[in-house]
Amino acid sequence: MPLEDYKDIVGAAASIVTIAQLFSGVFVCRDIIRKGNTKNVQSTPFIGGIGLSALFFKYADLINDPGMYPVNVVGALLNIGYLLCYYIYTNEKVDVIKGTLKAILFFGSILLYVNLENPEVVLFRFGIITTALMLLLIASPLAQLGEVIRTESTECLPFPMIFMGTISAFMWLLYGIILSDAFIQIQNLVGLLLSAIQLSLFVIYPKKPISDKKTN
Repeated sequence: MPLEDYKDIVGAAASIVTIAQLFSGVFVCRDIIRKGNTKNVQSTPFIGGIGLSALFFKYADLINDPGMYPVNVVGALLNIGYLLCYYIYTNEKVDVIKGTLKAILFFGSILLYVNLENPEVVLFRFGIITTALMLLLIASPLAQLGEVIRTESTECLPFPMIFMGTISAFMWLLYGIILSDAFIQIQNLVGLLLSAIQLSLFVIYPKKPISDKKTN
């Protein structure tokens, strides 16, 4: 049986896994609420998640794939909720507001461009844009690499989001292969590799800093 016959099954499975990945942000927010602050947590994944959900919803519209709609609607709503939680507990509320406004302007400009661009070239160009932004968001935890090495701890990395992101990237890679969509394939192949690199840090370094273990 051709792989294409499994398109709906793989697409549904990829959507379910991605929604599960999106709910992994609940664990990040739980830790924020437990600590009472946003130390070692960045707002970038939440702001970027909202923007990318909007872009991928538009991409699904361009390639006429309604199966991608629900996951991006859920993604936008959940990340809005996570960002609100972050905002409540952060001491840098002004920075969050500034970052959100910049993101609205940035992602809004991209969507405006897509609506005005020549339909014959927009899909290719929009695919490049979404690919680059998605990979930047996936790789964003690596910005904490210096902190991980310095403290010899992965405490600052969101393990649930990275772990589920790895599984999600694999499922969407398979879906991209079925669709013969080069952009979906490249996005998720590189995303899978980046997520695997981040997961390897949890094998190398413990969750708690060495100094904390010694004091305990």
